[in-house]
Amino acid sequence: MPKMKTHKGTQKRVKITGTGKVMVRPMNPKRAKRSRSKLHVIRRNVLADDSVTDAVRTNLPYARRG
Repeated sequence: MPKMKTHKGTQKRVKITGTGKVMVRPMNPKRAKRSRSKLHVIRRNVLADDSVTDAVRTNLPYARRG
């Protein structure tokens, strides 16, 4: 059976935690018209939605499963 390829665009945009959760960065803070306190919160990675998680797992076949 051939090797499965990792989707490099997904690999650059997503982080898999040690327990297997998918973390993503929110939208571009420079384009959001928000208060400074909200922009400070946006800088951190947030937990990805379950609907996105399945697609990420397909694109990253060798990522930690948790």
